[in-house]
Amino acid sequence: MGKVAYRLKGHESFVLREGWVTKGLNAVRSDPTIMSSNYAADAMGVGTNMAKSIRYWLKASGLTKEIQRTGTILTELGELILKYDPYLEKLFTLWILHANIAKNFALATSWNVFFNYFDLNSWKRDEMASLMEEYLIEHTGDTALSPRSVKDDCNAILSMYTYNETDGNDPEELKSCPFTSLGLMQKTNSYYERVNKTTEQVGIYPILYLIADLLNENNYLSIDQILTGNNLPGKLYQLNRIQVNNALDALAEAGYLTVNRTAGLDVVYPSQRISSIEIVSTFYVNQVSDGEYIL
Repeated sequence: MGKVAYRLKGHESFVLREGWVTKGLNAVRSDPTIMSSNYAADAMGVGTNMAKSIRYWLKASGLTKEIQRTGTILTELGELILKYDPYLEKLFTLWILHANIAKNFALATSWNVFFNYFDLNSWKRDEMASLMEEYLIEHTGDTALSPRSVKDDCNAILSMYTYNETDGNDPEELKSCPFTSLGLMQKTNSYYERVNKTTEQVGIYPILYLIADLLNENNYLSIDQILTGNNLPGKLYQLNRIQVNNALDALAEAGYLTVNRTAGLDVVYPSQRISSIEIVSTFYVNQVSDGEYIL
């Protein structure tokens, strides 16, 4: 395997917390140089390492990008979320941010590997770290990974998707990650388990968000690819075949695509050309409720 760009522990051991997206987007909007300045922590009212973590999560989730000699700017997605859902009140927003992080091998490598390749449905914390190191070596080609960094990433993934109690007195420590609302994972005693989702729980817009650009590039996708392909709805949203088919039928009814199951084809074609960012804009501008769609 050739050398690939990857990153472990960019989060400074902090998961994305409630209120951080709002703080970060407003800070960047006010001052593009703030994330690389010495006063970023004071401006956002958090600790120094937390400020670094906010910077990381904004970038990893596709809300900001950093430009040399310009600083940090909001992406089109960042602008839309700041305008329409800055407090992440809609599950749609959380599904989109989750998908962007899970797709981002270069910046959120462990997340990408976990959702695309980690094939256990139930595991213990220590077991996860051991297996994750094996998966990461396989997909990065780096045999000298830091076990501590791998363990910290695993802990962050678990904390990000399951409620994490703390005895700390710091108000920031009491804030859980908004992604717990997605219900992708649960803890039973010492075991963590994946939770399969339904079309109704995810909504069809997040599903269309993940396949729209590929449909535009390739003119069609197989249903198997949507179900089992990397960075696609079956894996990132933990949907089974029935739920993927339900979603595709709903998207066809909404006029976004055509489903062809004749003669064993099992493929979908775009009925209209719409990009992933246009889907986000359409959702917000029309104030679509989670789980609903518009023609």
